Amino acid sequence: MPSEESPMLVRSPHEAVYDRFTPRRKRWILSHVSFVGLLAMFVQVTFVPSIPRIAKDLDLRDAVVSLAFSISIFASAIGSLIWAPYSSFYGRRKIYLWGMPLLCIGSCGVALSASLQSLLFWRFVQMFGCSGALSLGIGVIGDLYKLEERGTAIGAFFSITLIGYTVAPFVGGAATQYWSWRNLHYSIGAWGLLEMLFIYLSLPETSHPGTLGIDKLSSRRSIHIVWINPLSTLWLLRSPNLFAVMLASALMVNTIYVLVVPMAYTIGVQYEISNEAIIGALVLPNGLGSLTGALIAGRLSDTVIRRWREKRRGAWYPEDRLRATWIGGLIIVPLSIGASGLITTYIGGPIGLALNVDSVTSPVNSYNVDVVHSRSAEATAACIASWSLILSATSSLIVPSIERVGVAWTNIIAAVFAVTGQGIIFLTIRYGDRMRASIDVGFSTIENS
Repeated sequence: MPSEESPMLVRSPHEAVYDRFTPRRKRWILSHVSFVGLLAMFVQVTFVPSIPRIAKDLDLRDAVVSLAFSISIFASAIGSLIWAPYSSFYGRRKIYLWGMPLLCIGSCGVALSASLQSLLFWRFVQMFGCSGALSLGIGVIGDLYKLEERGTAIGAFFSITLIGYTVAPFVGGAATQYWSWRNLHYSIGAWGLLEMLFIYLSLPETSHPGTLGIDKLSSRRSIHIVWINPLSTLWLLRSPNLFAVMLASALMVNTIYVLVVPMAYTIGVQYEISNEAIIGALVLPNGLGSLTGALIAGRLSDTVIRRWREKRRGAWYPEDRLRATWIGGLIIVPLSIGASGLITTYIGGPIGLALNVDSVTSPVNSYNVDVVHSRSAEATAACIASWSLILSATSSLIVPSIERVGVAWTNIIAAVFAVTGQGIIFLTIRYGDRMRASIDVGFSTIENS
């Protein structure tokens, strides 16, 4: 029975929509979309350790082949902006089924590439096909879980998807070293085909009844095609709140790219490691840290929401969820990336392989779902697409920065940006209500979030 110190949080009528699926069914759907996200992360990151071998096979420079990685980030941005709004119109399930064939075809195209032009084109198609995995997955979680539960679910989602980020460099390096980078991409195509089959057979539509755009039409054709401007999704970022958390989290995610993208040329050179499999394995500590951080931060953000609502006697302040980012954003992320640069530069031996934990993106994405629940996939896509656009530019500057000022200073600069990002989150927590009042993009209330 609730006491005065822990007042009852009244159940709203809207919460009944989250009871359509049993807890067991919800966990099955969550695991399913999480493994699709894992595949997308795997596709993006597994390419990095194979860059030197691809360059050798195609008789190109490493820097030229690395453009394919930037292209993949760009494709991820464009794709997420397209898939998310269409999922709000047609439904999550259909968009999953439309994207997967492109992933399969693109993977085979990458495997068959014999020139830079074909490599870049098929790499774009490959990433475009799976680019909706993160925004759609978080949209599905927003459909299934109520306010005080979705942070934990999104944390679990990211912890599974980050397995792809954790193991992909090692698998990509091992496949390149001992098998073939072409066969690796054939295997990715087969994996995508298997995922598509599972989605077709067992993934239900999770969108709330009556909320899809196609359900609101008075009349429609058997094959009803509509045009949705993909850039309209970015218009959500005119909200100071959504723009602030997007920019802050992008500055955090940038630390991962600073650590991973030049690994063959920093840690590999420092410790005289030329084996692609070993270079890929060096990402494991960083990936495991990010995986753990996402899981803990997701659960912590739900706890924070519940406790602060109790303190306010049931009143909901959305920015409370962002308080769960403090430890990761202010301490762990900047210290780990800064220490990695300094240790790699000045200390010999394996101690230079530092741990970097990303525990900010999980609460940020949960916050996006909270504040614009009716457009959760689109809000997530706008955030992820903006990350991708920013990171496609910053990732191209990492190696030149290392060549100019060294690993230590490049990592320290990234750490300063990360601290700046946490400062932006602090301001959002402090002034969130005023920021939301300044521009309303259809924010949710406690009755409909």
